[in-house]
Amino acid sequence: MKKFALIALAAAFATSPAYAAGEGRIEARGGIAWSGGDSEAIAGVAAGYDFDLGDSAFAGVEGSADKLLAGGTDVLFGVSGRVGAKVGGAGRAYVLAGYSFGDGDAAHVAAGYQHNFGNKLYGKIEYRRFLLDGADINTAGVGLGVKF
Repeated sequence: MKKFALIALAAAFATSPAYAAGEGRIEARGGIAWSGGDSEAIAGVAAGYDFDLGDSAFAGVEGSADKLLAGGTDVLFGVSGRVGAKVGGAGRAYVLAGYSFGDGDAAHVAAGYQHNFGNKLYGKIEYRRFLLDGADINTAGVGLGVKF
């Protein structure tokens, strides 16, 4: 039920006429996940929409699919909201929070930096923590995406 509530909230926010100005984005990403002394490579994709909140701030929504590159793991789907500050002419520093489901359900929080390379291409670096009942899982990754 939590999944559907978060998806509905994200859809309502995304269709709000008060936040009409913004841009969509889609990215591929990869990195490393670790917990309790074990680590594994991770890869995924994400798509989102960021709403312009003036000259210095933005807020957005994101859907993602990530997978540990170890045999026997399922794809972990996520729904998130993010808010951040515009840094210089090409950067965005942000924090993110949401819910992941698939190979176990968990809330997650993140912080990252996204940098534009021209009008359409961007790169990013992000730390994300999945908050589980047992041992939390940490990820650090990089991504490359396009804006539309």
